[in-house]
Amino acid sequence: MIVHSDQGSVYTSYAYQNFLEEMGCQASMSRRGNCWDNAVIESFHSNIKTEAFERVKHHSFTNEVTRLRVMEYMREYNEERIQEKLGYLTPLEFGKQAA
Repeated sequence: MIVHSDQGSVYTSYAYQNFLEEMGCQASMSRRGNCWDNAVIESFHSNIKTEAFERVKHHSFTNEVTRLRVMEYMREYNEERIQEKLGYLTPLEFGKQAA
């Protein structure tokens, strides 16, 4: 699995890099000062914050509840939510057609 981020101090820290390595993940980082590298994921983060955590203070959930909400959002996003840019298909349907 590749985990992409910007070059913020959290993501470049030894602790985070070691965690990724322990989890068997490869780090990928955008170019310094180039916001366009992260535009797609920044847009997605905006969507998940607005749609899955609307009217909820993030610190009011346990880690487990937050994890479950994210997993459910990802399932809905990939399996149920049609997207105009994908020809009004879900990402799962679009991926199947592309394969």
